[in-house]
Amino acid sequence: MRSILNSNSETDVAKAVAYGKRIKLYPLSMAAHPPETQFVDAINVIYDASIPYDVRFFQSLNRIVEVEPWIPRDKAMIDQLKSIGIERGKPFNPDSKMQETLNNAIREAHAWLVNFYETSYFPAPFYEGGHWFVPAPPEFAAAMQTSFANPDSYPVDERGTAYSIAFFSAKHFGAGQFYLMTFRGKDGQPFVGSNVYRLNVPANAPVTQYWSATAYNRDTHTLIRNMPWASRSSQTPGLQKNTDGSVDVYFASKPPPGKEPNWVPTDPSGNFEVIFRFYGPQQPLFDKTWHLTDIEKTSTP
Repeated sequence: MRSILNSNSETDVAKAVAYGKRIKLYPLSMAAHPPETQFVDAINVIYDASIPYDVRFFQSLNRIVEVEPWIPRDKAMIDQLKSIGIERGKPFNPDSKMQETLNNAIREAHAWLVNFYETSYFPAPFYEGGHWFVPAPPEFAAAMQTSFANPDSYPVDERGTAYSIAFFSAKHFGAGQFYLMTFRGKDGQPFVGSNVYRLNVPANAPVTQYWSATAYNRDTHTLIRNMPWASRSSQTPGLQKNTDGSVDVYFASKPPPGKEPNWVPTDPSGNFEVIFRFYGPQQPLFDKTWHLTDIEKTSTP
């Protein structure tokens, strides 16, 4: 769940916190006498959200099989999971040989996902000739909106790839939010954390709330570790605008001189990718009368 803040002011943050604390979470079996909901401030908690491409993945999968109900169409997986020792009500204890097999299998699957993501996942650029893509192919986006209810459509490859890069799905994609994603610059080359890049966000961005540009680790698709922040947005305090109303966002391991309010930090030892978010998207985005330019490599601001 996410509260969309009107600004980063202390007042608006306090309103968002108060709104979040109106949510009560408890088991349905306790609905008659729900326990008090405990709220934890996780700002200083280190949480590893990356997918473990080793036997830990199967251990996690086993925990889910133990506690979650089967969706009817997914029951085809029951016997396949039994073949590797994952079966509800029974312990999952693979021996050393099976662990080696599972580690090899998940590494092969990871390589396949990376290749599919880079070569086949995105059907076409959002803007002709550009490098921004919608991170949900049409068939997969339609399936998400109906919880995969169409019996004649089950985009398994796209589904697996989507959850390997985004970890979630928006049921009403394009309504309250819209995303564009890229892992290549205007020159067609992958983003390298040791370089300096500039994204020009044209004036009058088609949003009713705000936009943001976030950098992610290219290998794990998670936020880049040990950075002071992960993104810049139209709500960033002190964000510098150009005379024409546009905004230049910089991606680099160090802030260009005088541009720190517009700077998104990157890891100089790795590659990265960028997601541009539109909150409260408006029609000029969809009819493409407003155009987000490709990110350009630059040596100076």
